[in-house]
This record gives sequence, C-alpha cells and structure tokens, in this order.
Amino acid sequence: MRLTTEYSTKIKNEASRLGFLSCGISKADFLENEAPKLEQWLNQGRHGTMSYMENHFDKRLDPRLLVPGAKSVISLLLNYHTEQVQTDPEAPKISTYAYGMDYHFVIKEKLKNLMHFIHMEIGEVEGRVFVDSAPVMDKAWAAKSGLGWVGKNTNLISKKAGSFFFIAELIIDLELEYDLPSTDHCGSCTACIDACPTEALIQPYQIDGSKCISYLTIELKESIPSEFHNKMDNWAFGCDVCQTVCPWNRFSQPHTEPNFEPHQDLLSLTKKEWEEMTEEVFSSVFKNSAVKRTKYEGLKRNIKFLSNGK
Repeated sequence: MRLTTEYSTKIKNEASRLGFLSCGISKADFLENEAPKLEQWLNQGRHGTMSYMENHFDKRLDPRLLVPGAKSVISLLLNYHTEQVQTDPEAPKISTYAYGMDYHFVIKEKLKNLMHFIHMEIGEVEGRVFVDSAPVMDKAWAAKSGLGWVGKNTNLISKKAGSFFFIAELIIDLELEYDLPSTDHCGSCTACIDACPTEALIQPYQIDGSKCISYLTIELKESIPSEFHNKMDNWAFGCDVCQTVCPWNRFSQPHTEPNFEPHQDLLSLTKKEWEEMTEEVFSSVFKNSAVKRTKYEGLKRNIKFLSNGK
C-alpha cells in the first residue's frame, strides 16, 4: 500500500512539472454507468455521421481491452485558456483551443515524457498513451478520478479551473492509489443550454452531436444543412459558447504553454481576409494547427455557409 501511494505521488508531481493542470488516477475497470448511456446515444443517432463512434463499443467501456492487464487509468488535464481574442469582431471565429499548435502533438510529447519517467523511477510498466485518438471515454475517466464532473453541457468542469482544458490518459498495468470521483456542481444553472445557438443541448447532460457547431464545422464532411443558416453564431471552426457562458469558467487562468500561442497573423485576420483566404495563406497560418483537420476546402465551405446565411 505504501508503494502505491508513493508511486502515485511521484507520478502526480512529475505531471505537474511537465505542465499539466491536474492529474487523477482511477482503477481500470468496466464503465458500468456509461454503458447504457452510450448505447442509447448511439441508437438515437446523436453521433450524426461519426460512424467511428459505433466501432469498438466494448473497448470504449473497458480499458483492459485496450491495454491487456491494465490496472490504472491516469487522467491528465492541460490548460489552453487564453484571454487573447480575434481583433475583427465580424471575422469568422475559431475555437480558442485551435489558436496554437495542434494539441495532439503537444500532449503526446508530454505523455511520452511521463511514461519515460515512470520507467526510470518505477521500472518495467506496460501501457499506452492516449490523446483523443482512440476509443477512450476521457471525460468519464477524468470524472471518475476526481478531476471534475461532466456538466450539463457534456464537458468536464472543474471547480478550480473551469473547462478550457484538454484531457489525456495513460493506461498502465501498475496498481496505484485511486482518487475519489468529483461531485456535480451545476446546480439549477442552465446557462449553457439557454445559450447554445443550434439547440444541440437537448436537455441537461445530453447533447445531440449532429446539431453541435463543432460537429458541423469539423466532423461533417457533407454540406452543412440549410436549417442551420443564421444559427452558427459566426463560428467557422469549433464553438466555445457553452464554455464561455459557464459560471465556473470565471476561475479559468491563462495557459502558460508556449506551443499554444497563436500564429502571429491569426488573430488579426479581417473578415475580408478570411473570406478571400488562399490555400497558401491557410497552409502558412494553420501549418501545425488543429484547424488542418477540416482542410482548406472544409474551412472555405464553413466561411461560405456563414456569409450565405446572413
């Protein structure tokens, strides 16, 4: 028991040194509470065209199927909150998480360093690192390990830090000391539900992913349905509305990660420059950005949809 506590403390201290906002640990087990919710969500078609969500159903719910012999899920949060804003109030907006370098690169490097630390300090430990790229229910694991609760906007919310952060995991075959889940602190607040431009938050704690602006501007590869004209709130990539209105985000602090600083030209782009953006400018401004996920044609589609809807 003493060793599990000692190992857990070492891992959390190193996570902090690497720049993670917080670190929590939970037992690698079957997510019993999430199973019926996920099944219902998929059966109702709330995932839209994200057919990959239907794959690996069992793996999503049991990390031991992803990492044989897994005993612990180490959940980590990395802050991306910024007070910097786009200068032209009429310019198409992009979610602040995409201002800097693609978070997949930044976090994966930190996770590899943490895994290396575990090998050096503890010994032979088998495991895998995950950054939003495998069937892992990261919000459920982060909540289970006490890092926050899944709020009415379906995002993980922390009393200390709000919700402008990324979630990542290490799933390893080492037994550790496990944290207790957090309690829900949304109370009677419905700010996120009231503010959602497309009414994607169909009821507290439930989202229709096929109506979410982030889905429409990033995941959807077909044309954006005309029913969303005048409802996109000028978002061209992602959407921050349900986080911006959340009262808990008054506790968000600006990040200190140099890689998340925006490209020097990004925030100053005018509405006209966005609308006339060439592929060359796109490749330059978004060279290592998450915006590349939607590709040049996808971003042009989104911007055109915004201008046609007015």
